[in-house]
Amino acid sequence: MGKNILIVDDAAFMRMMIKDILTKNGYNVVGEAENGVKAVEKYNELSPDLVIMDITMPEMDGIEAVKTIKGINGDAVIIMCSAMGQQAMVIESIQAGAKDFIVKPFQAERVIEAVSKVIG
Repeated sequence: MGKNILIVDDAAFMRMMIKDILTKNGYNVVGEAENGVKAVEKYNELSPDLVIMDITMPEMDGIEAVKTIKGINGDAVIIMCSAMGQQAMVIESIQAGAKDFIVKPFQAERVIEAVSKVIG
């Protein structure tokens, strides 16, 4: 059985790209959210095995969303996405509890490597 994954990114085409990579590799995308507020709602509703979260989003950024989700479930598994040159934010998100990060533009192999490393 595939692992359940929630994808969070304010760009619909990014969510679509990630979803495509994951589903082709046997993962189950159970939900999508376009900002941190929706991510927290969807996390509560769906209890996914993994959240793939963008850092820069409207309403609530990825770092705040990680802190909120980790507050709800300390065992939550989250991988961050960031564009090039956001090292400080990546470090902050890891300190907030993210397990790994992938850099945009995505390479399918790197996405699958990161996902399989944290949830198998």
